[in-house]
Amino acid sequence: MESPADCLFCRIVAGELPSERVDEDDRALAFVDINPSTRGHTLVVPKRHSSGLYDIPPEDLAACMAMAKRIAASVTGALGAEGVNLLNNTGRAAGQVVFHFHLHVIPRYGGDAFRNPLDERAGDAGDVAAAAEALRGAIRGG
Repeated sequence: MESPADCLFCRIVAGELPSERVDEDDRALAFVDINPSTRGHTLVVPKRHSSGLYDIPPEDLAACMAMAKRIAASVTGALGAEGVNLLNNTGRAAGQVVFHFHLHVIPRYGGDAFRNPLDERAGDAGDVAAAAEALRGAIRGG
């Protein structure tokens, strides 16, 4: 994991690296991804370093989510998008490359080449129920 001093996104927030900023407030920053999945693919990051979903303070997460919602709402009129994917990768196994929490706001267009990472395979009903029970217990502290 990189330290805030070595973090690519911290350097973008600090203005040390160039970016195409599209929204900013006191807690969060949104900028267009330089390796976009589709036209207008935007990243939303907290200004304060957090390595991922597990350690971002709730108030920074709320600010990022509110900003992601604003970006998502704007892509329809501004870019002609027909939908949006909101994505977060936390951890190397999930595909996280930059270890600074970020949300991908990916505009979707009819017939675009972006492959949705969520396929429509139905899960085993027993496995679904067992996973749900385990999660309910963990969330309730049990």
